[in-house]
Amino acid sequence: MSETITDYTARPDLLKDKIILVTGAGDGIGRVAAKTFAAHGATLILLGRTTPKLEVVYDEIEAAGGAKPAILPVDLSGVRWEELEYLAQGVEQEFGRLDGLLHNASLLGQRTPMANYHYSVWQQVMQVNVNAAFGLTKAMLPLLEESAAGSIIFTGSGVGLKGRAYWGAYSVSKFATEGMMQVLADEVDGVSNIRVNSINPGATRTNMRAAAYPAEDPKTVATPEDIMPTYLYLMGDDSIGINGKQFNAQG
Repeated sequence: MSETITDYTARPDLLKDKIILVTGAGDGIGRVAAKTFAAHGATLILLGRTTPKLEVVYDEIEAAGGAKPAILPVDLSGVRWEELEYLAQGVEQEFGRLDGLLHNASLLGQRTPMANYHYSVWQQVMQVNVNAAFGLTKAMLPLLEESAAGSIIFTGSGVGLKGRAYWGAYSVSKFATEGMMQVLADEVDGVSNIRVNSINPGATRTNMRAAAYPAEDPKTVATPEDIMPTYLYLMGDDSIGINGKQFNAQG
């Protein structure tokens, strides 16, 4: 059963001294989440495929007075386990722990019937949306265990709760994402300081949304800034004890 927390107001120092890694941090919801977390006191680790985009977010965070972020240029579509282990070692050496992990990076893939879906595109979508998210989570779990209150947030979708025609690998990957969240949440329940939840952002003004709905007027959907209350709630300590829940960011 989905939950909502849209009326949440975060205190300015909610994330003070927390170390938070955001995937897909160079654009869209990831970019806004990174800047929002930084504005509430966190030190950000910006992971994304395109270094120039990450550098822009880095500059924006510093210009706003936030703590100096770290940049991890990683292409999740081809990342190997050894690379993820190496990333975790780097985070450990630099920070010693990880307090939050937001899995935001996703590929849309094709909007077409399964009969017409390209096998290679299917594999790529599942790699980025599911396999890489699993690998990064596995690599970072020991560092999250070092946190007094670690939070993992997976990004779901309405089509990951009820399948819809022509959404192909994206829909299936989001069903898998919800399953991964639930399995991990059950595993850490009562034996770890880590909590694991998911957020369905809903219709949000991003490039992915524009690709999925090219005829839609972007002014008719929420901005990434509009949905940040749920992200702040689940990343901050006010959500300690909330585990294995699926949240809708727009109610």
